[in-house]
Amino acid sequence: MSQLVLASTSPYRRELLGRLQIPFEVCVPNVDETLLPGETPASTAERLAVAKALAVQVRFPNALIIGSDQVAYCDLQRFGKPGSRDNARAQLRNLSGKVVVFHTGLCLLNSKSNRSHVRGVATEVCFRELADGEIERYLDKEDALNCAGSARSEALGISLLEWMRSDDPTALVGLPLIALAEMLRAEGISLP
Repeated sequence: MSQLVLASTSPYRRELLGRLQIPFEVCVPNVDETLLPGETPASTAERLAVAKALAVQVRFPNALIIGSDQVAYCDLQRFGKPGSRDNARAQLRNLSGKVVVFHTGLCLLNSKSNRSHVRGVATEVCFRELADGEIERYLDKEDALNCAGSARSEALGISLLEWMRSDDPTALVGLPLIALAEMLRAEGISLP
């Protein structure tokens, strides 16, 4: 089996990839995540997923490299990782009662053959109408400063939501495993 490398700093992606029970390494990709003029959120996520895989290709010339990136947006506004409680509070107030799209870009790069598989998986999420007290209690209990939109759906953040729709429930957490498993099988990796 080829060496498998996750080009990501995300502990959530690392945890998700572990579900496939395949040995893998983690490598930090150094990628400029600046938006390009006129770029759609979906294009940004997919471009950055490819860029992350390519960023570590030189270090792993005979590997399957996974790159992934996610962009959350509602209408014309994008929502990144808040980084602070004040930003998280502002994001959650802004997202209250709205439908947000979390577009996850995924790339599997075969660094030996230079073949790549790229896909985007969208997840629509409807936030409940959130009272200020609910937001504060949530932020007291959940470390949501390192996730787009400030709501960790795999943890307490699920209580902030009315519904979500996606072809792949793991996409919202940041690594669409259904799509990834298909890509890995296409590269000769045996999965049950």
